Amino acid sequence: MATRPVVQQSRDALGEGAAIRQKNMEAVEGRNRRALNDIGNLVTVHGIEGKQQQIPQVSRPVTRGFCAQLVAANAQAGVVENNKKQRAVGHQKKVTVKPWPEDIIIISPDTEEVDRENKHLNRKKATEGSLKKKGQTFTSTLTARSKAAAFGLTRKPKQQIVDIDAADANNELAAVEYVEDMYKFYKLAEHESHVFDYIDFQPEINQKMRAILVDWLIEVHNKFDLMPETLYLAINILDRYLSTGSVARKELQLVGITSMLTASKYEEIWPPEVNDLTKISDNAYTNQQVLLMEKKILGQLEWNLTVPTPYVFLVRFIKASIPNEPAVENMAYFLTELGMMNYATVTYCPSMVAASAVYGARCTLDKAPFWNETLKLHTGFSEQQIMECARALVRFHSGAAENKQRVIYRKYSLDERGAVATLPPAKVLLTVATPQS
Repeated sequence: MATRPVVQQSRDALGEGAAIRQKNMEAVEGRNRRALNDIGNLVTVHGIEGKQQQIPQVSRPVTRGFCAQLVAANAQAGVVENNKKQRAVGHQKKVTVKPWPEDIIIISPDTEEVDRENKHLNRKKATEGSLKKKGQTFTSTLTARSKAAAFGLTRKPKQQIVDIDAADANNELAAVEYVEDMYKFYKLAEHESHVFDYIDFQPEINQKMRAILVDWLIEVHNKFDLMPETLYLAINILDRYLSTGSVARKELQLVGITSMLTASKYEEIWPPEVNDLTKISDNAYTNQQVLLMEKKILGQLEWNLTVPTPYVFLVRFIKASIPNEPAVENMAYFLTELGMMNYATVTYCPSMVAASAVYGARCTLDKAPFWNETLKLHTGFSEQQIMECARALVRFHSGAAENKQRVIYRKYSLDERGAVATLPPAKVLLTVATPQS
């Protein structure tokens, strides 16, 4: 008896649940029907006041013009809505909003023509992007050129560096593989054996006496027909010994012939004998005096005879003077020997004397350009650096014909040496104070 009301209550609950489920089903079915009714019949358009309105779709075929109108209408409505949002936030922070670009859709039945036009547009955009990245236009280029021309900043074409060792590639005696390293070592070693200004520390010797001695040694060198290396080394030994201490005037010639003897033993295959050197000095000294002076000189120089002289650099620098003509070679040797005879060039390092002699020879013979990138590379000097020494050598040339020491002038006035001493000196170095760059 207690279970009947309970059963009735559960049936009522079931009835109420079924009624609720039926209402929910009807609601869902109504929504589905409305959604189904909306498919293909209504078009949502964003209103100007921000409300979305649904208007019945016009039953007309989808054409290209109609699709373009729909796209344009949606884009314009989106711009309006975006502007309203930005104005609402504008009280807090000002933000600049660019309008959306309108996409133009071109529908064509010919797909190949569409692809061709798209490729053309992409290529045009890529070209414009590359021009923007470079940041140069025809106007900017012309402006830069006009400014450079106005201020004289136009760049000259870079001169080509000539390989001077190309012709000796198969010559084992030229040592092409090591020649550059050798001359780098010579450039470092020349400073160790460089002679300083010593004439003021010699109480009995002056510059004129030294010039007379060097002029006589060049004559002795010619009579014995010795190698050119011997002459340059002999004068180097003479100056290095005179810079170590004071020498009496009566021993100056003894030091000169002993320096020539020492250099001959170092460079020559058959050096002259001591008797020959004493006889050529009119027996002013004995053989024993020459040998004792030789020991003294070698002791002062610590037996260091392997030093780079101007001749070592002249051989290389004349080779770098393209074209390598005999006239340039003879003129360079002539100017170098004039420099060795005059004490004023003692303070210059051997490589600078050699480079200045080559430069002075090219100026005297009018071999333009006087200085190029090839010579600058191999000599290590610019035109400005050698100008002072080159002007000094040309001044010696201008006064060589009237000088009392005329051995060098007569030597290079012979036809076998091109008679370069008789040529007029380089006026460009005697009149111009600065080089033409």
